[in-house]
Amino acid sequence: MAATTTSKSPTQSARTTTSAAPSALQAEANSAATGDIPDNQVFIGFHDPAAGYSMKYPEGWAQRGTDARVTFRDKNNIVRVVVTHATPSAATVNADLQRLAGAHVQSGPGRQTISGAPAFKVVYTTASTPNAVTGKRVTLLVDRYYLWHAGKEAIVDLGTPIGVDNVDAYRLMIESFRWR
Repeated sequence: MAATTTSKSPTQSARTTTSAAPSALQAEANSAATGDIPDNQVFIGFHDPAAGYSMKYPEGWAQRGTDARVTFRDKNNIVRVVVTHATPSAATVNADLQRLAGAHVQSGPGRQTISGAPAFKVVYTTASTPNAVTGKRVTLLVDRYYLWHAGKEAIVDLGTPIGVDNVDAYRLMIESFRWR
């Protein structure tokens, strides 16, 4: 199981209360591998008591961050969770989308139910900065979910390179999200 962090500095706690939405995901164009998540991938639980949620992620993926901002990454697959104190609405989601620099919204926001709870879903694409050696860019297709409970909002971005089919793995991850 993933370790959790329960301590935070005063500067971290100040960042956890911001209501600003996260920026568009940025891939690192550093891998020739496309990033297919294998069908037999093992998923493990991540629990963040400070931010108040848990979810599953693929075993072996790098984890970065704690508390209200955590990113999991492998090759050019990226999953980011940002928790703020807010309750989203269609209007606030649309306002967040206007601030996604470099992102191109494909669909949404659409209302959905994730594990019995209301959510908004948006699909967007974004390109990485050029690789310093090759100059290549990776274009990510990102499913962004806005989930909320008791005055907290989680914005979950599930990004994978265009053309890579990680639908089942990412569905498992978002449906495993639970408020604690």
